Amino acid sequence: MEKLQFKESIYAPAQKVYELMLGLKDKRTYEYWTAEFNPTSTFEGSWQKDSKIHFIGTDESGKKGGMVSMIEAHLPAAFVSIKHIGFLDGDIEVTTGEQVEKWAGGHENYSFEEKGGITTVTVDLDTIEDYLAYFHETYPKALLKLKELAEK
Repeated sequence: MEKLQFKESIYAPAQKVYELMLGLKDKRTYEYWTAEFNPTSTFEGSWQKDSKIHFIGTDESGKKGGMVSMIEAHLPAAFVSIKHIGFLDGDIEVTTGEQVEKWAGGHENYSFEEKGGITTVTVDLDTIEDYLAYFHETYPKALLKLKELAEK
């Protein structure tokens, strides 16, 4: 697996950026910035430590799909660690097999560091080679959407 890192400086308190990024007060804030990945992006589940969470969207034909994940760590407004354990095929969780083995154990970590009214959001992401170009192109755009939202 390849490791990627993306950073964005946002003129807003870490608490605000964290709440907007995770959609804690309004799920639509999560959906706003993640629409860069898929216009139907959302999540089902909890951001609490040791909770299962689904990151989902629909494809062109309307079929639901996405990632099955666990929240490994959650320190409010500081750090969230997501471990990907499988994927969704419609409403079916697929957690074994060749497709899963490529991604299984991969992490997506969000760090929030505030200094002088500026919060630096750092995303550390494990991905497979097939998605390197996609994430290099899409993640910076998504973080700019988060920045736009937080700086309002």
